[in-house]
Amino acid sequence: MATSLMESLSNEFASAAERHDKSVVAVHARRWMPSSGIEWKRGVIVTANHGIRRDEDIHVLTSENKPLAATLAGRDPSTDLAVLRVEGAFGAVPELGDSASLKLGHLVLALGRSRRGNLVASAGMVGGIAGEFRTWRGGKLDQHIRLDLSLYPGLSGGPLVNAQGKVVGVNTNGLARGRAITIPVSTVNRVVDELLETGHIARPYLGLAMQPVAIPEAMRGKLKFGAENGLLVVHVETGGPGEKGGVLLGDVLVEVQGKPVQEMETITELLAAAKVGQTYSVTVLRGGNAAQLSITLGERPGK
Repeated sequence: MATSLMESLSNEFASAAERHDKSVVAVHARRWMPSSGIEWKRGVIVTANHGIRRDEDIHVLTSENKPLAATLAGRDPSTDLAVLRVEGAFGAVPELGDSASLKLGHLVLALGRSRRGNLVASAGMVGGIAGEFRTWRGGKLDQHIRLDLSLYPGLSGGPLVNAQGKVVGVNTNGLARGRAITIPVSTVNRVVDELLETGHIARPYLGLAMQPVAIPEAMRGKLKFGAENGLLVVHVETGGPGEKGGVLLGDVLVEVQGKPVQEMETITELLAAAKVGQTYSVTVLRGGNAAQLSITLGERPGK
C-alpha cells in the first residue's frame, strides 16, 4: 500500500512538472546565474525582482530552448516581483490554484529552468503558514507561506505547484533573509495588475528619519495618552512630505491619527495601510510643548 501511494504521488508530481513545462522560463537579466519565471498571462512573465539586475537587454529562454527578447514592464522590490513582456505566444498560461487551501505539511513542488534551458524541480512541503505577512521591505503578502525545501540558485521566480498540479504562488529567497517563501497567487495578481497599468507600485512615505526616545516624565502630562516614548526626528528630507507639513529636525512624534507612536514598527504599519495623497494629523513635541501638524503622504521615490 505504501509503495502504491508513493508511486501514485510521484507520478502526480511528474505529471504536474510536465504540464507546466511550457510556461516556465529562464530569465537572463544578470551577469551569471539566470533566475526563473512563469508566463502568468499571455505574453506576460512574472519573476523575482532580485534576479533582474538590468532594465534592458533582457531575454527569456523557453522550454524549446528558444531565446525571446523581453521588456521590463515594472518591478516591486517590496514584494520581490517583476513583470516582463514578451512578443507572441510561446507556452501555456498555467492553471492557478488557491494558496489559501494550503496547509502545514502539504507536499509541494518548486519548478524552475536552468541556464541551459532544462526544467528543474525541488520537492518538499509547506513548513509554515500564517496570515498576512509584511516583508522587510514593507510589502504586504496576503499569506506567509514558508517552504521546507531547497530553493536552489536560479529557482527564485519560478512557480510553486500543489499536489493537484495547480500553481499556488511564486517562489523567492529574496524576502525572508535567504529563507524560501512563496508569494501567494492573490498577491501576485494584485501586483501584476498594478505594474502592467502603471509600471510601479505607489508607496506612501513621510520623508523623515526617526529613532525611539524616552519622553521626560514632566512632559507626559501634556499628551493625551501620556506616552513614555516617542520618535525623535533625526533627518527631514528636503521637499519631502514631512518638511512640507512643518516637521522640524529635533521634533518628537508622539501621535499619528490620534494614536500613540512609540516605535518605528507603528509607523511602518500605518503607512502600509495608507495611500499616497492621504493626509495624516500628527502631534509632535517641540520646545516642551505639543504642536499639531498635518502631513500629506507623498510617493516614495526610486524603484
